[in-house]
Amino acid sequence: MMKKVFFLVFVFWGISCFSQKDSLQLGDRYLEDQLYMNISYNVLTKQPSTVGSSGFSYGVSAGYIKDIPLNRRGNYAFGVGLGYNYDSFNHGLRLVENNGGISFQVDSQSTSNVLRLHNIELPIQFRWRTSDAVTYSFWRVYAGMVVRYNFYNGFTNTLNGTTTRLTNVDNYNKWQTALTLSAGYGTFNFYVSYGISPMFTSGATLNGEAINSKILKIGLSFYLL
Repeated sequence: MMKKVFFLVFVFWGISCFSQKDSLQLGDRYLEDQLYMNISYNVLTKQPSTVGSSGFSYGVSAGYIKDIPLNRRGNYAFGVGLGYNYDSFNHGLRLVENNGGISFQVDSQSTSNVLRLHNIELPIQFRWRTSDAVTYSFWRVYAGMVVRYNFYNGFTNTLNGTTTRLTNVDNYNKWQTALTLSAGYGTFNFYVSYGISPMFTSGATLNGEAINSKILKIGLSFYLL
């Protein structure tokens, strides 16, 4: 999986070096309609007090953003888009199916405990940049939010050589919102996303404690005109 991610990054970087320059030289009026790609290291925050730290987790998202300029120069704008997001978490919760329901346990012995998520995402941004019609490398700060709809979640646990899988768990919060910030110069931009919605519904508890886990993403954003 990681080899595919690095290959996509290389392709996006290579194409952007050529396409951005040509696009911005078409005339005095221009738009920043963009394909985007985010690669992140994922962290689960606000975990239950008895749950240890998670292992290596990552996320990848890509999509298209429609640019809506707010002034003549075009350096202030709104961005509204549509994309796809994949996340993988090595986490410290073990889900057990009991009588058609789900209970949560602390996981300390499993050899593998992975959560995989497939989401549709809707990014909304307020955009500031130093670009103009003939400048293809520029500073940018894009701040906003993203709404994600989870259409598949899969929990895979391996304990004592036995693997169990649970998919599309009802306790998982299908609609989640996160605050986002992307800032940088040229192709490579710092990216952070912090979930303001919990991962699980209000009925998810661990030993009587509500599970309020949220997703923090830190990584890089790539933009392609």
